[in-house]
Amino acid sequence: MRGVPRARWMAGAAVLALSLAACGGGGGGGESSGKTGGTFRLGIVEPTAIDPYNAQESEGILVAHQLFTGLVDVKADGTIVPKLAEQRTPNDNCTEWTFKIKQGTKFTNGEPVDAEAFIRGWTRAAKKSAASDVAYHLAGIQGFDQLQAGTTQTFAGLSAPDPYTLKVKLSQPDCEFDLKTYHTVFSPVPKVAGEANNKQYNDQPIGNGPFKMEGPWQHNTKITLVRNDDYGFEKAKLDRVEISILNPQNADQLEYQGFESGKFDWARMPTPQLPAAKAKYEPQGQWIGQDTNGMNYLLPITDNGPMKTKEARLAVSYAIDRQAITQGVFKGMQTPSTTIVPPAFKDFYQQGLCQSCQKQDPAKAKEYAQKANLPPGSAVTLAFNTGGGHDEWVQAVAQQLRDVLGWKVEIKPMPFKELLEAEQQPGATGLFRFAWGADYPTPDNYLFPLLHTKSINKDASGKVTGDNRSRWSNPQFDQLVDKARATKDPNERKKLYQQAEKIAIEEMALIPLWNRTQYRLANTKRFTNLELDFNENPTLAQVALK
Repeated sequence: MRGVPRARWMAGAAVLALSLAACGGGGGGGESSGKTGGTFRLGIVEPTAIDPYNAQESEGILVAHQLFTGLVDVKADGTIVPKLAEQRTPNDNCTEWTFKIKQGTKFTNGEPVDAEAFIRGWTRAAKKSAASDVAYHLAGIQGFDQLQAGTTQTFAGLSAPDPYTLKVKLSQPDCEFDLKTYHTVFSPVPKVAGEANNKQYNDQPIGNGPFKMEGPWQHNTKITLVRNDDYGFEKAKLDRVEISILNPQNADQLEYQGFESGKFDWARMPTPQLPAAKAKYEPQGQWIGQDTNGMNYLLPITDNGPMKTKEARLAVSYAIDRQAITQGVFKGMQTPSTTIVPPAFKDFYQQGLCQSCQKQDPAKAKEYAQKANLPPGSAVTLAFNTGGGHDEWVQAVAQQLRDVLGWKVEIKPMPFKELLEAEQQPGATGLFRFAWGADYPTPDNYLFPLLHTKSINKDASGKVTGDNRSRWSNPQFDQLVDKARATKDPNERKKLYQQAEKIAIEEMALIPLWNRTQYRLANTKRFTNLELDFNENPTLAQVALK
């Protein structure tokens, strides 16, 4: 999930197990407790999209997951829960998957949710005309390249032998393909969705999830959801969810103020106010803390400008005092990172992998800057999104680069949407604030989207449309990831992914900063079942009145 728009810091709970459930199995557990009814209120910033063809950051994913239900769901701990896929079966070499679709569920307009609905949704997102930033999740399916090129309008690798059987042929083996279908780009859509440029549907998607839209998305103002009483699984308890869209310049402060005034039932907070908020609300049982699967990095542009060489990127990494920033800015509420894949993936985690991340070393930083031909006075930009609680740590990092290396570091603050667009531009350069939360429970979701050559996905103008915004490309890394995907044995697959991560760290393809620990305020006096889901959003489908 692309760079979270706001500092969503949480801590305290057990690290995610991220266990990968076997194919098949039962549903999502027992019914949630609590009473039916009530309106739950929260604030977000303006999403890029809520239509699943292009929902991409936490805000858009929050809404899309309430409106659509796909083949599988994922619990907060990473456990896969079957949803519309009652069976998920790969062939012997993982080049073909067969999904048996649950019968009898419908979209909120009455259309059936069948295999064709999935083919329709996936094809719609993969077409060249959609210009989807998240279509690359579908890239492993046969025919994707032709759809992206605009030479066909049908997805060669998708078929429906009968109305409730979906067959998926892959261009390369992928033994974890079923896990990836949790992403909202794999949602089914009804016939009325039309093409991706259907603005009426973009602003008021008709889905099959636990909630439905009450009127269209009022851009920069609000989104209102109401319970879908015809949902094909356990019904939501809440009557309504009112989502206010806040000014990105100070959204975290507005959320916090809204919670304190009783306007919101859920809130994030500005980083400097975390200790005071914890002291006030933890004793009241309204403080949620949890280590999550998110990570925070500096994104170096590796095909242009001062960060083009690994020596330049190592200079940056050695110059940063992560311990001082996590203790000073974050008051000990974050932990420095030494990896690309987070410790939440505990069976995979390679603690201490990044040598340059472990301790600030000015001498080595200067040595690598000299090798990179970046002497004192060199100009470097550092861009970040405003209104997300990032100002303090960005200022700290910039000052450390100035003090240690003597560089002229220009800080570029901008709204989150503009930051994402700036990362994509052909002439992008320097460093960007960057974060990532898992879209599905596998290390592949960090290594392939962020670092594989196929995830650069430049269009004709040179604009990057995939999530490999650093443009880093390494054939050996790509081969290891591809081989891991084709490996059925989980232990062997893990070793290959670990080798790939080591290569990326050696070249500082991304510059790790700190693991993500998240904090929230929650109105537990009125509501129960308030938790964070796998995407670090509130579990709205389970929330209920006390």
